[in-house]
Amino acid sequence: MDAFIPRNTLLLIARFGLTLLFLVMGWSKLTDFSAAVSYMVQSGAPLPTMSAVAAIGIEIFGGLALLAGLLVEPIALLLAFYTIATGFIGHHFWTMSGLLRYDMMIHFYKNISIAGGLLALAAAGPGRFKLSFKRR
Repeated sequence: MDAFIPRNTLLLIARFGLTLLFLVMGWSKLTDFSAAVSYMVQSGAPLPTMSAVAAIGIEIFGGLALLAGLLVEPIALLLAFYTIATGFIGHHFWTMSGLLRYDMMIHFYKNISIAGGLLALAAAGPGRFKLSFKRR
């Protein structure tokens, strides 16, 4: 594989791609907090205000850490767990019918797929392109 696209480059691209979702959604929750809380209420999230605060923290700080290549293995595991949990909380298609059921089923399985990518990243690590705070 290194002859076509180096492994470290693919890991950087994977981190960037997986990070986009968390940063965009975290930023939108932060900049329109009342809408985020309303969504949490609508989706049945426990403690909607606290859920929104937790989501912002996980999405923004987790996304930035993943992008920078810091603590990739534990952060990717945390984000995988978070993504699966949000799928069950926010995209419970099995309680719906019609087109809404189909739409939520797509979102649910996208969450599961994203979690799969995060688990692969946790197993592979950040690659060579990452920030490091090691002393020399």
